[in-house]
Amino acid sequence: MKNHLIHGAAARHDTEQVAAKQAGKLAGALLATLFGAIVSATAAPTPAASDILAVARLQQARQQMDLQGQIRQDALVVPFRITQTGSVVKYSFANPPSALLLHLDDKDSRLEELRPGKTDTITAAEFGRSVRGTSITYEDLALKFLYWPDAQVVGRETVRTRRCWKLLLKAPSRASQYGKVLLWVDEASSALMQMEGYDWKGRLVKRFEVISAQKIEGRWFLKQMRIETLKPGSDEVTARAYLEIKK
Repeated sequence: MKNHLIHGAAARHDTEQVAAKQAGKLAGALLATLFGAIVSATAAPTPAASDILAVARLQQARQQMDLQGQIRQDALVVPFRITQTGSVVKYSFANPPSALLLHLDDKDSRLEELRPGKTDTITAAEFGRSVRGTSITYEDLALKFLYWPDAQVVGRETVRTRRCWKLLLKAPSRASQYGKVLLWVDEASSALMQMEGYDWKGRLVKRFEVISAQKIEGRWFLKQMRIETLKPGSDEVTARAYLEIKK
């Protein structure tokens, strides 16, 4: 009886040791896998800025929409209708009737203004013009910075819980009101999350930030973007507008 108890205890001890060793090996394997994944993610090469911008341009050009929206700045409310088929985005306004037509081509963007019986191409000299009396300019809508050739990735940051590539874009000429732009592009969706425009003296003058998005028929669209104009060389906001899209 005594020998039976001793052998039984020894067997249980051996079984527990085997189980402990197996658990240790499993934990070690899980830790190795997790560590390997972390190292792999950390070591993943940073994509070229040109590739990030190419995908961002494609993302902008492939949307399909027909929605209502408005630009809101203080007491001023400017309603519009936004439609997009492929690479052509149209902002339609009333009172007086007009429209802005944005063409997102492979190598450049082009902005046109449509009035009854007349179509004008917006030139660089007109980029500083205000859209319907707001602080948003024609250049802001034209998205020209997405085509600037001098770009580099300067980091990764989180914007509203989204992991983003942070890009520095330098204007190719003084045709732009911005000497450089900092741009945050969502890593997963390539959506434009935030933009800061700096004048030719390196002072922050305009900030765009996506505040919220909405899902319509299974696709994500902008819901609200805040546009702040700043006094050059200070944090003072001189104008604050909101671009809002509604179902």
